Amino acid sequence: MSAALVPDIQARPAAATAPLAGNAPVELLGLTRAEIAAALVEAGEAEKAAKMRANQLWHWIYYRGARDFSTMTTLAKDLRERLAQRFQVGRPGASRDLKSTDGTRKWLLRFADGEEAEAVHIPEEDRGALCVSSQVGCTLTCRFCHTGTMKLVRNLSPAEIVGQVMLARDCLEEWPSPKDGRMLSNIVMMGMGEPLYNFDNVAKALRIVMDNEGISISKRRITLSTAGVVPMIGRCGAELDVNLAISLHAVRDDIRDVLVPINKKYPIKDLLQACADYPGLSNARRITFEYVMLKGINDSSADARELVRLLKGIPAKVNLIPFNPWPGAPYECSSNNTISQFSEIVFNAGYSSPVRTPRGRDIMAACGQLKSDSVKRSKADILREQQAKEAAAAPMPAVVQAEAG
Repeated sequence: MSAALVPDIQARPAAATAPLAGNAPVELLGLTRAEIAAALVEAGEAEKAAKMRANQLWHWIYYRGARDFSTMTTLAKDLRERLAQRFQVGRPGASRDLKSTDGTRKWLLRFADGEEAEAVHIPEEDRGALCVSSQVGCTLTCRFCHTGTMKLVRNLSPAEIVGQVMLARDCLEEWPSPKDGRMLSNIVMMGMGEPLYNFDNVAKALRIVMDNEGISISKRRITLSTAGVVPMIGRCGAELDVNLAISLHAVRDDIRDVLVPINKKYPIKDLLQACADYPGLSNARRITFEYVMLKGINDSSADARELVRLLKGIPAKVNLIPFNPWPGAPYECSSNNTISQFSEIVFNAGYSSPVRTPRGRDIMAACGQLKSDSVKRSKADILREQQAKEAAAAPMPAVVQAEAG
């Protein structure tokens, strides 16, 4: 992605998937088949054999969920031993694993560098969606969103994005990949961060998730939500062809400028034109417009009628989201009566307008409530931490050892 498209991002890059230092193992999670094969060649495998081995590893990692090379019995024992010396198949750690009274489950995920992000599984009777994060923190500062109170710390790597899916399937015990009856049947890129500001890593991760020889979640069951990074919307449709959701939340630029500040850069008119041009858009594949209901801010009957006018000609549906409170939030949720009236106006104009049932409020897992304790650190802070770790790992001078003895 061209840096010119996102000049306002001031984040550290995604954590590396290559070895951090010395003889640290290479992380295979998040690599393409070609990258796995190249890593095997570098480790001494013949080029022709490496391609076949890469396919076998892909099957074990993404179809069976294997992490231990010793269990990969279609590989020769000596190869498994060599792989274990050079590579690893990791997962993010779970600092917290919370379960709501309604069955929603939230993980606070800790990555190799100590940064954290959240992922949420929302179960239904015979299926379930995983809400996946794309960044630690967020750059957009949307006023109604708890994540927006964080600064952007860094982008997540493909391994860290795919790792959220892998950990969830571990916890749901869905290995090998089931064809039917999955409780992780859908992916929604609606967690922490703006996916289109980390598009390359998100795209790589989603291609792995969609691969039909592994996790095999169809693109029709994947939805990417954006606050409106207009220059990247067309690329998302052309390269991924997943479902698109737009965090709209207002029908006037002056209000949306406050609620979703990226609107100052890409106003409603430009955003809706990008939606109208979205590749593959049809009545069968509608864009979802997300609209949080804020008391006295964006919830009038006039707002509903203006929303209908704005969406004219765009195959669309509207998800009305009752505002989910969080500590220090500057807004209140619209009343049930107001939400019902708003929904009725939109529905009568021919647009599906369901009211989203809040899930996981008791564990701060509902829409707009995600936040981790990660904070953006200065380069000086990071350097001091690295120096302290190096000093702690360094061997003591001989004279100091003698004195200690």
